Amino acid sequence: MTWLAETAMLAHGWRRFLLLLVAGAIAGLSVPPLFVLPALFIAMPLWVWCLDGAERRKGLARLFGPAFVIGFAFGWGYFTVAFHWLGAAFFVDGGVMLVLMPFAILVLAALIAFFWGLASAFAHIFWSHGPWRIVTLATFLTIAEWARGHLLTGFPFDLLGYALTPTAEMMQLASVIGIYGLTFLAALLGLTPALIWSADGRPLTRRLAPFFLALAVIAAQLGYGYNRLEGTPVVERDDLRLRLVQPLVYEHADWGNVNPAAIIDRLITLSEMRMGPNDPGIEAATHVVWPESALPFFLSQYPEALARIGRMLPDGVTLLTGASRVPFEAAPGTPPFNAILAINDAGEIVSSYDKAHLVPFGEFLPFQEFWAQLGIKQFVPGAEGWAAGDPRRRLMQVPGTPPFLALICYEILFSGDLGDTQETQFLFNITNDAWFDGSIGPAQHAHHARVRAVEEGMSLVRAANSGVTLATDPLGRVTGALAPREMAVMEAVVHERLEPTLFARYRYWPLLVILVLGLLVAVASSRRRSRQ
Repeated sequence: MTWLAETAMLAHGWRRFLLLLVAGAIAGLSVPPLFVLPALFIAMPLWVWCLDGAERRKGLARLFGPAFVIGFAFGWGYFTVAFHWLGAAFFVDGGVMLVLMPFAILVLAALIAFFWGLASAFAHIFWSHGPWRIVTLATFLTIAEWARGHLLTGFPFDLLGYALTPTAEMMQLASVIGIYGLTFLAALLGLTPALIWSADGRPLTRRLAPFFLALAVIAAQLGYGYNRLEGTPVVERDDLRLRLVQPLVYEHADWGNVNPAAIIDRLITLSEMRMGPNDPGIEAATHVVWPESALPFFLSQYPEALARIGRMLPDGVTLLTGASRVPFEAAPGTPPFNAILAINDAGEIVSSYDKAHLVPFGEFLPFQEFWAQLGIKQFVPGAEGWAAGDPRRRLMQVPGTPPFLALICYEILFSGDLGDTQETQFLFNITNDAWFDGSIGPAQHAHHARVRAVEEGMSLVRAANSGVTLATDPLGRVTGALAPREMAVMEAVVHERLEPTLFARYRYWPLLVILVLGLLVAVASSRRRSRQ
């Protein structure tokens, strides 16, 4: 360890950059569904030791100097590994898009790493050489993670806190402090091994104490989760039986080759078929659910669709489906909405929700004219892009159905910003992860969604086009799931929501207190260093 610490402290230039790039890539192995948690303990101390040896600059160079480059390099390695699965989407379109795949992933990872670079730079401003310096870095890193999850539409994939949620037991702490609180904890724990090495001659037992304390915190997290799972009763609702369809509609990528009648045939056949002797069939369902992109065409192109859906549905059964929607009063050329439609047994649309949080480069292009000159367009077909709905309308009210929170695709990622959860009885998420078939993306997306169920104390119902379709109880435990790329249906139950969790009540006020205390520690330790 002495050799490694001294190497990191004395490294500079491209050698330090490469060292941190590799360390960040190792830390990236901690993301779902890999969950190599020891990778954080191995990699993150290098960040601390490099900051220990970083040159101090003045003025603006202090903000974008060596400390910034240290955090940027670590983040670039981390996010390149964490986001590598996004490259699978380029294989769908092929051509020039496939050529751009490595460039696009590296550029995206670099843009996100900019936040970690700033966290490193600000931490170095308040840097000290005592044990409190890891609190300083963990504080600014958490602020950076919150910022990248909210600024410029937000991109909260693979927050560092997800490394502490590999099991249902460890996941339960999210009900108290949320995923950003877990991010602070993961950063602090991952940085702790840096304190084992010290140049001040402290006894080994004192230097090992913080590391063993970190292990004790993880044990306490497991214990809390076990007690919550064992001591929290969950009750199934008897008024909801959902039939989730995973149809593998790959025509979503090219609307020019869509045969609406054939797609409706497939969806109806799947909805009505029995997958085994214990499958009660569509007659036992209260709702049938088709995922996002299940209908990769406008219903006006195939007006018979609503009539066929009405004939499929038994009396009192409602279909909830992903679809593209253009308001009747819209002018020609108006961008469509990515929507959820509720259709009753008479073939009538009785409720809808329009996706409010669109995916950058997926459903809209920032600086569209510039990218168009390079031949780049958004992945989801739609020449004029897609329109964003009203985020205040996420609570869907469907006749005969308890109110639920409608979330399309990655809208489920935004912890604490899902919408009005006071009246919500369960979380309803439809998605199309077929863009990322064969990668870790679908499993990662599904895991993020499970953590939202724990935070809010509500059941999650999630229907995916090609995986992962699943349902959970309010504690995030999976009650049923379909494998990726499995064309099948499954029955899903919904549980009564729990009493509001601490996170649901107070959101990030406890985290704010922690961050303020962390900033006070940073200032105090920095002033103490200056006096010394």
